[in-house]
Order: sequence, then C-alpha cells, then structure tokens
Amino acid sequence: MSGETSKILGGVGALLMFIGIIPYINYFGILELVGLILVFVALYNFGSHYKEGGIFNNALYGLIMGIVGVVVAVAAAVIAILTSLTNFLDAIFPTWNGDWTALSTLTPDLSNLTFDVIMPFITGAILVFVILWVFSIISAFFVRRSMIKLSAKSDVHLFSTAGLLLLIGAVLIIAFGIGLILIWISALLIAIAFFRIRAGQTQPTTSAAAPT
Repeated sequence: MSGETSKILGGVGALLMFIGIIPYINYFGILELVGLILVFVALYNFGSHYKEGGIFNNALYGLIMGIVGVVVAVAAAVIAILTSLTNFLDAIFPTWNGDWTALSTLTPDLSNLTFDVIMPFITGAILVFVILWVFSIISAFFVRRSMIKLSAKSDVHLFSTAGLLLLIGAVLIIAFGIGLILIWISALLIAIAFFRIRAGQTQPTTSAAAPT
C-alpha cells in the first residue's frame, strides 16, 4: 500500500473518531470503530514504510490496555453488584423470603434505604471509575510513544503534540469535561498530522550537526 493511501486512511480514520462523539451522527460506536481500524492500518503501513515497528506495536499495546481496562472494570462492577444486591433487596423488601420470582409482587419500602445500604454501590462505582482511569492513562502512554516515533520518522511534529495532548487528557479524565475535550481535540490533531505527511519521505530531513 502506498504512503499516500496510508496517510489518507489515517487522516480519514482519525476524523471519523473525532466526529463520532457528535450526537445523532454516530450509532453504537460504529464511526469510532471504523476510524480506529483505519488508523491502525495506517500505523501498520507507516511502521513498515519507515522500518520502525514501535509505531504500530505501541499503538497496539495501548489498544490492548484499553480493552483490558474495560474488561477489568466490568468484572469489578459485576462483583460489586452481586455482593451487595442481596442486602439491598433485603432492605427495601423486608418481607422478601429469597424467592426471586416473588419480587414482582412485593412493594418496596424505601424508608429502609439508608446510606449504609447504598454505600457498597457507591464504592463499587468509584472503583470502576478508578480502574478505567488508570488503564486509560496506561493506554494513552503507549499511544503517545507511537505518536512520538511516527513524529520522528515522518518529521511531522504535530503527531508528538497530539500524543502529549492525549496523555494529558487521559490524566485529566478525573476532571471529566477538560480531559475528554483534550482527548477529542487530540484526535483532530492526529488527523491533520496524517494529512501533512509527505508520502515519499522515508526519513526526516536532518540538518548539519551543531558544534559541541
């Protein structure tokens, strides 16, 4: 696959990931998925083109860490719910005898819904958030390494900037809006950076070494 085709795939893919967050445009994450596939194809091709395996491998490690984070978070959520659900149901259905089929016939008594009953669910939610946060930072770290390597090989420094913005956004996810906006913007910067690649260039232009 030519370098020109690869940069178009990467640019279009990153743009799809950028616009995928807009309501009424994206359905079930299809745009992000298609965009992610296109970006990974481009990264693989540029890794081969520049003979730098780290361009694709680090991005792949980042994707794997993201998937692992989601799996661990879902497992933690399920465990938290299952371990707290019985006590919760006993509190709001005092007459419940343990028969799950009888729940639909019972009337909940919310007066027994105390903070102690709800606290396990709050703790579980916080745990899930922390897991997703930590793994998103690890994932962004690897993606940034990929962007740094691609930046060095392609001489398009915007890749490095986008990678740094992505990492900062992942760290600031705890601040919700700020972190997500930075991650969103980083996708746009990656798209622009792909379109700036000079496909025929195999190594960055180097200047004469400065005197030591």
